Amino acid sequence: MTRFKFTYKLLIFLLMAFMVFEGKTLYTYADSSLPIVADQGSISIDVYPSDHRLVVRSKDQTIKEYTVAVGNPTTPTPIGEYQIVYKGKNWGAAFGPRWLGLNVPWGTYGIHGTNNPYSIGQHLSHGCIRMRNNDVKELFNMIPIGTKVTIYGHVLGDPNQDARNLAEGDVGGGVQLVQSRLKSAGYFTGVCNGKFRSDTTIALRKFQRDHHLIQNGVVSSKVYEELGLIE
Repeated sequence: MTRFKFTYKLLIFLLMAFMVFEGKTLYTYADSSLPIVADQGSISIDVYPSDHRLVVRSKDQTIKEYTVAVGNPTTPTPIGEYQIVYKGKNWGAAFGPRWLGLNVPWGTYGIHGTNNPYSIGQHLSHGCIRMRNNDVKELFNMIPIGTKVTIYGHVLGDPNQDARNLAEGDVGGGVQLVQSRLKSAGYFTGVCNGKFRSDTTIALRKFQRDHHLIQNGVVSSKVYEELGLIE
């Protein structure tokens, strides 16, 4: 399988995004591609899906670490910077005793407990971050609404694998990144919300036409290359 090099910084858009390819820096001006939030206090959360690890920090000092379950490859945990915007209790057995909701624009994602403790430490969720029930209760009491949550990884997926094709109906960080690039190039005028709808399809087909690509409304490897997202 062909291997592409992705950008090594993932949280790169805040009016300006930059990518580094083998020492060469390319600048692109665009809307924020990933939700960037201001610090709301001294406590923050970092999530490392590849390590199944959630870290609570206070002013850059680690105060607690937990082993968690994260999304599987077909329903990955969303990469980026978010906030805890809702705290709830007892949503149902599958969500355990506590729910900490994230402001992901294209879907409902959160940090919650589980009735399947065997899944902890694995890629077995539908995108949410699962914790042991006693752990999520402890976190719930520790974390205020507004807490910044940073989820690390490659927004386009595993850097050693081909980026997946995207088409109308898809959602996620990859869609949001494509929308941002299309917008910076003057093709997309909508909101970069990670939802691949008809307005994104129309913009993409115009981009494909102008770059002599098949005008099928599908983000393929050739489209990623023309958008400067992969080599």
